[in-house]
Amino acid sequence: MKSLYLQRYAYPKQLIADPPPNDLEMAVVIPCYHEPQLLETLASLHHCTPPSGPLEVIVVVNDSAKDHHDIKVQNQNTLVEAQSWVRQIQSPLHYRILYESLPAKHAGVGLARKVGMDEAVRRFSKPGNEGVIICLDADCLVDPNYLVAVESHFKQHPKSPGCSIYYEHPLEGPLEPSVYEGILAYELHLRYYTHALRYAGHPFAFQTVGSSMAVRSSAYQKQGGMNKRKAGEDFYFLQDIFLLGNFSELKSTRVIPSPRASNRVPFGTGKAISCWLNNPTPTLDTYNPLIFSNMKYFISKLPDMISGEISPLWDQLPSSIQGFVGKLKYLEKINEIRANTSNQQSFQKRFFQWCNGFFAFKFAHYARDHFYSQVEVTEAAAWVLREHYGIEPKSQPRDLLQQLRKLDKA
Repeated sequence: MKSLYLQRYAYPKQLIADPPPNDLEMAVVIPCYHEPQLLETLASLHHCTPPSGPLEVIVVVNDSAKDHHDIKVQNQNTLVEAQSWVRQIQSPLHYRILYESLPAKHAGVGLARKVGMDEAVRRFSKPGNEGVIICLDADCLVDPNYLVAVESHFKQHPKSPGCSIYYEHPLEGPLEPSVYEGILAYELHLRYYTHALRYAGHPFAFQTVGSSMAVRSSAYQKQGGMNKRKAGEDFYFLQDIFLLGNFSELKSTRVIPSPRASNRVPFGTGKAISCWLNNPTPTLDTYNPLIFSNMKYFISKLPDMISGEISPLWDQLPSSIQGFVGKLKYLEKINEIRANTSNQQSFQKRFFQWCNGFFAFKFAHYARDHFYSQVEVTEAAAWVLREHYGIEPKSQPRDLLQQLRKLDKA
């Protein structure tokens, strides 16, 4: 019997007719659009130590009627090459190389990822749909222990609805040196933001990279599945998963995303590298540390919000918080949370359902635009190392990144 999710919310078209392997436990889902390096990603998975249970690799080669002829040709070549590669190898993994022409209105990485993830839900035959959906991209490599590490992680964390997987962009290789300079700065920005959220005391301070995440099928369905956003789909999707609690981090393996430039989406890694390469004097600015100091002060007032006088407390809040939230909204929300909770733990849980990761992200943008000008990313990274961890920061960008990577792996 189909789940309610599959009946009402899933992509309506079933793409795989063959029955799944008995007791299928995991599926790696890879959206693939105009991607010439898919075989390298598949080979990387092929060389992994196989997990103890069955695993399917579901590749969704996709385009739409609006796409240029050259993109369609590339996709068909990729499809033929990948299907031929699968026929030639011997592997305990089950590869499903699919093609789907997406509706032009919604075509993009969000829908492509959703098509594959919904197909994975259909493939899990275990009672309760407790299979694990692993998200990867068609230009990534993985460490040899990737699959067994994910399998072990979810067995060791039975209450975790999902996890972020440790990643590292390559900092050297066959591309021009400026590409690696750009990806170094961009990864520094990504890690700085997460560590700054931790400094502020926010409970949802996790990386939100689409190629480096995994979720249980049950959690995926409970939170409404993947969205159809053309960019940032991973960030918005994971905000819903965070709300379930017990989100975890897998640090014993590694995803290696591509550092290549791209203009396929309006923001993200590829766009950031394109902007870097097109700038005659490239630098990368990021959020001012004062934004997170203001957020930290706001979150530190939680005990007073629970039992104190909230009107006088409003006057003590930073101007950036006041401007973003608004006094009326603040008073209404805190009174509403008080009325629906009976202890500190339940108040805090409900508070962060409101002041969630999306709230923090929007506040950072508001404060950037109205209060605090951006700072160079190495300055910001040095600040969080010193202020939050008491670590003396290195002077070179690459060394700063290694310091943050080390903290993320710890």
